[in-house]
Amino acid sequence: MAASGQIPHRFLPLLVSMIPMFLLCSSSSQVVAREFIVGGKDGWVLKPSEDYNHWAQRNRFQVNDTLHFKYKKESDSVLVVKKEDYDSCNTNNAIQKMDGGDSIFQLDKSGLFFFVSGNVDNCKNGQKLIVLVMAVRHSLPQPPPPESTSPPKESPAKDLSSPVPAPLNNVSSSARVGVSVGLGVVLMLTGFAVLA
Repeated sequence: MAASGQIPHRFLPLLVSMIPMFLLCSSSSQVVAREFIVGGKDGWVLKPSEDYNHWAQRNRFQVNDTLHFKYKKESDSVLVVKKEDYDSCNTNNAIQKMDGGDSIFQLDKSGLFFFVSGNVDNCKNGQKLIVLVMAVRHSLPQPPPPESTSPPKESPAKDLSSPVPAPLNNVSSSARVGVSVGLGVVLMLTGFAVLA
């Protein structure tokens, strides 16, 4: 008999077999925000080694990721602006101004974000950035297949086995995780009941 608070040895194989499922469920339900250093080692400068928009196109930005701007605070700043102000390098209508030399901007929604240098001449010489933040993905129900106007053709039965269930394409991954966790709990409780 196991001491109070200890798991009996006969339960250990069952618990060990459950570990991969619990790891899968916990890792698939969390998304980690990432930090991107704008301009890499160059930082937010007039002539970076890679054009800012080319850099942005190579990356995939998600909601809650952050952009880290490093620059000389005495001579530069970062402005978040509207598209028309981005196009014309208008620094007078900034939505947000960052001027501390080491600024972090959180991408709090999906869509386009426009950044320009607070130094108008730098902006006109290409120190500006467009970032596209991808939309949060939600599974939407698949539309039903279009109805046919002709009657379905009958095909001869080739196999008397039961049909294969339809794939779960329209079920969200969180629903699958929920089913997996629920099934795991049922199996675990059943195992404890049988072994007790």
